Amino acid sequence: MSLPYGLDLNNQVNINKSGSRLIVSLKDLSSNQMLAFEQRTRLWVETHLPIYSVEATSPTLMFSHIGKRNIIRMMGGTFCALILISMILMIAFKSIRLGLVSLVPNLIPAGVAFGLWYFIDGRIGLGLSVVTGLTLGIVVDDTVHFMSKYRFARQERQMSQEDAVRYAFSTVGVALWITSVVLVSGFAILTLSHFTMNSTMGFMTAMTITVALVMDLLFLPPLLMRMGK
Repeated sequence: MSLPYGLDLNNQVNINKSGSRLIVSLKDLSSNQMLAFEQRTRLWVETHLPIYSVEATSPTLMFSHIGKRNIIRMMGGTFCALILISMILMIAFKSIRLGLVSLVPNLIPAGVAFGLWYFIDGRIGLGLSVVTGLTLGIVVDDTVHFMSKYRFARQERQMSQEDAVRYAFSTVGVALWITSVVLVSGFAILTLSHFTMNSTMGFMTAMTITVALVMDLLFLPPLLMRMGK
């Protein structure tokens, strides 16, 4: 049509008119809803327009696929990591029971944090899909410190279960909550970001570390004493 550059339809229809572009505007959808919409679109085209091929693309759709794959890989990787960590602790502590007990405080924090997130928002995006893997090392580190001091008191100093727990509190208790406060404060700063991926990731990480500290200080000690009996 002899129009100036940028005013023609080359961004909608290609030169040989063998393909055209269709822009669809949607309301705010979750990742699962976006993936379901893409699947319904493909099925409709295959049923009603079998001679045409359709490729859907958008940043939202791209991040929906990335988030889904990341969550699946994260769950598998976290499960394998916990099994390996438990086996290593069994060897290091020379105790199968301590290795198995370590799984409980390492698994609960992420589960509780995601459970609370269900009531806060309920949607897990790309930023939240890395929280479990991100906090696993911190959670395991706190658990190992407390359990190692407990085992040292029981094996080397021949203390009772109650005295061994008191010894663990007196040696690593302060260090646990100080490092946790520092980490929670640092990740909490990310909640001030206007980029949703950063703010939700910072909030969830801070909440997971907080729950892990509560588990190590209030749940792990009675669990160790119960196991000792």
